[in-house]
Amino acid sequence: MLSLEGVHTYYGDSHVLQGINLHVAAGECVAILGRNGAGKTTIMRSILGLVPARRGRITFNSRDITAEQTFLIARSGVGYVPENRGIFNSVTVDEHLALAGGLARPAVGGYTVDRIHQLFPRLALRGKSLGNQLSGGEQQMLAIARALILNPELLLLDEPSEGLAPTIVDYLEEILKDIIKNGTPILLVEQNYYLAMALATKVYVLSQGQVVFSGTPAELSSNEDVMSTYLSI
Repeated sequence: MLSLEGVHTYYGDSHVLQGINLHVAAGECVAILGRNGAGKTTIMRSILGLVPARRGRITFNSRDITAEQTFLIARSGVGYVPENRGIFNSVTVDEHLALAGGLARPAVGGYTVDRIHQLFPRLALRGKSLGNQLSGGEQQMLAIARALILNPELLLLDEPSEGLAPTIVDYLEEILKDIIKNGTPILLVEQNYYLAMALATKVYVLSQGQVVFSGTPAELSSNEDVMSTYLSI
């Protein structure tokens, strides 16, 4: 479904991604792990064309999107939940969903407002609340809901558990498992090792813009060198 082949991305003269190869297939949850500054978020931004790759190739559903504009990539079926959540302070929960729903891709059995409310009952209760009146957990729920209501074929999640209380992280884990079970593959950037391992079918570990490990969660957990050197676990 998604492939990065030999991707090199720069910020100015800073060579951040150095030959990334990464693949996401239908039905998978692929996790990207690594320390701060390893290049995890830059992978997301390169996929979306926010920081275009200078070399290499990115394909989505066999179509080259390396040089496409961000809105066209999103329109093709790539949903994105950014690290900062991107919630508008002066827009209500209902308005966030209505705005996104107006751009939704048609999908049989897709995510509607009613289905979103079933998945996130809290958002139904907070429908008239402004973005800046929500807790961190509620904002994250809304950010995921806003991406889902577009009915993406692939969901990119950047640090969804950041700043959340452990009980909210546990709730988030169950929600994400439900999303994967219902057919939406996920590419997940996450610092919470245990959340990533609970969700992932495949794992990539990054260090200084390069993939230093790829394999299953079981293979990663049994690789003491990678765990201690690159994840400090």
